Amino acid sequence: MFDMKKMGPYPQFYQADDNGQLMVFGRSVRSIVDEIGTTPLFIYSRECLTQKMSELRSAMPNNLDIHYAMKANSFKPVLEHMRDLVDGFDLASGGEMDLAIAAGVNPEFMSFAGPGKRDSELEKAIAAGVTLNVESPNEADRMIAIAARLGIKAKAALRVNPSFDLKGSGMKMGGGAKQFGMDEDLIAPTAKRIIESGNLWKGFHIYAGSQSLSADAIIETQRQTFALADTLSQEIGSSPERINLGGGFGIPYFPKEEALDIAKVGAALDAQMSNLPEALKNTKFCIELGRYLVGEAGIYVTNIVDRKMSHGETFLVVDGGLHHQLAASGNFGTVIRRNYPIAAVNDYESSGQYDEYDSEIVTIVGCLCTPLDMLGDKVLLPKLAVGDLVSLFCAGAYGASASPLNFLGHGQAAEIMI
Repeated sequence: MFDMKKMGPYPQFYQADDNGQLMVFGRSVRSIVDEIGTTPLFIYSRECLTQKMSELRSAMPNNLDIHYAMKANSFKPVLEHMRDLVDGFDLASGGEMDLAIAAGVNPEFMSFAGPGKRDSELEKAIAAGVTLNVESPNEADRMIAIAARLGIKAKAALRVNPSFDLKGSGMKMGGGAKQFGMDEDLIAPTAKRIIESGNLWKGFHIYAGSQSLSADAIIETQRQTFALADTLSQEIGSSPERINLGGGFGIPYFPKEEALDIAKVGAALDAQMSNLPEALKNTKFCIELGRYLVGEAGIYVTNIVDRKMSHGETFLVVDGGLHHQLAASGNFGTVIRRNYPIAAVNDYESSGQYDEYDSEIVTIVGCLCTPLDMLGDKVLLPKLAVGDLVSLFCAGAYGASASPLNFLGHGQAAEIMI
């Protein structure tokens, strides 16, 4: 057992039936796969999404809006379900705008960030009434010119590159030189330029980092965000209508990680919002979350197509891989590769537990011709055979939406919402 590598914790939303098989809110995963008739398969749960949002709403201040960052998962049924749960959608491309509109999201409740918006995307957003999170003075000038040509007042928030970052975050979006947003000293002159042009300056988008499990780090970042927004508002000489405080709420993927204490974050945020400086007294605040809302609501199910030995190590080859699960393979923003939670679908109850006769250490690899295609490195699972199913958890975010789907021509995985 000396070479076993631990997995991350299983999310709270999954159970075993009386036979020990994996269930998703009362539905057998094996029966879902049989019904769809193919693997690999992403399975997303409406109940999980609803429960996650309910828990978050209960923890956050009543007057705080919650936005969905749809880059985490843009599957149409997911968008349609989230549309009725959140207060707004945050986009990162004109293509995502089209997907959101097709899912019935009102453009008035959309905001559009991204450091490389094309003129065609700016025009589409202005015409639809989407708020642009402007990322540079140049982008502001292009927006102003396009709005003038269309005869429409553009709605613009300014994305700030803050001098601070979110400590301990998985991906830093602020602090130091960044391609995202504008440095603090550029904000006031750009806002004044937008206001003088007759367009609508709506406020700020201040996003410092993502995937943090530290309540204290998030609280401190939010404190700095409020202080920065106050300073910038005074420099502009006008109060913002709305401030996007960013997100950063993480979920546990790896060994020893624990769930974020959202009650602690919510209590601190409520205290901040109850004691606002004068410049922010009438401002509406929101947070922007993607992974936190949908990550644990999805699993990725793949079928074992081969079992082989190499130098004493057992390999299970599955019909999926990094072309659907780039992050789980360790090739999306992680420095040291660690194992996502993985389970045997036919024996969820025993997965990750040692039994001298019925469990073994295996490496789970995908079907691609690259050594990067590894989904589980020396993980402990019940003994499995060709034709058995394995499930990868925390697959609801940055799976199908962030993986090289066309790599080697294996094609996309099926997706279903239950």
